Amino acid sequence: MKQTVLIVIVAMLALSKTYAQGHGPLFGLQTPTLAKGGVDFNAAAMSLGTEYGQSFMLRYIWSYGVTEDLQLNITTPTVINRLSDPPRTRGNSNMPANGDIEASVWYRFFSNAFGVGKRFESTAILSVSTPTEKTRGQTKVSNSIHGAISTGYASRTWYAWVGGGYQYYFEEANDQVGDLPYASLVIGYRPNIFMGDYPKPDWRIFVESLAEFPGSDTFEGQLSPMDKRGKKVMIGPSFLGLYGAWGISFGALFPAYQEVNQGSNEKYRLSINISYWL
Repeated sequence: MKQTVLIVIVAMLALSKTYAQGHGPLFGLQTPTLAKGGVDFNAAAMSLGTEYGQSFMLRYIWSYGVTEDLQLNITTPTVINRLSDPPRTRGNSNMPANGDIEASVWYRFFSNAFGVGKRFESTAILSVSTPTEKTRGQTKVSNSIHGAISTGYASRTWYAWVGGGYQYYFEEANDQVGDLPYASLVIGYRPNIFMGDYPKPDWRIFVESLAEFPGSDTFEGQLSPMDKRGKKVMIGPSFLGLYGAWGISFGALFPAYQEVNQGSNEKYRLSINISYWL
């Protein structure tokens, strides 16, 4: 845990111009997209702890708003400490929680604004990724494709997003990393004290949850003897603070339910973003 705190502090000092992901959650799927012509750079410090060790990683995301409903992203990692056999998961809607380099397209295909500051919207996500390591556990890892859909409601006080996704890894030399179906649910609240406009600070509180159902790896053409099929439900708080062009978001997820055959049980997931956007 001391290492985790150190990584977070280093990230906060070193990442001076970054962008938090819009006005949305930290771990779950979301719907906001950049304005037309908008460009941002987002950096995050991430840690995942299991019964066998901890991973530490910095991630950087470059995003561009082609239109107000179409956004392009690319994310790259700096892995500080890698688990030899990490749990199969995602950091959030455009951030793999492993050493993958990923490019994604977000398309907000539905948006309905009503009332004062209220809207319903839905966004589809399509991603492709390539790994930065050759194996995960004993299984050789290849490129993957990921798709997801999220629908949400936002007002000046309350927020909610629900979504689901699926990540598929291609075969590599008769090995194949198992797939990852997952779903997320996020509820957010903005206290009345933060309703004022800039230069008043603005804070939002979220309760986030993820349900994941990873499939088994294939090793040398056969189902891996280390069968990792199982179920996980993670839940925890996150916070988003905005001040002018700056933002910070941080939070943690903890296991509410785990059923893992041969994989390692998780203890926590941590993430922090420090942000600046144009």
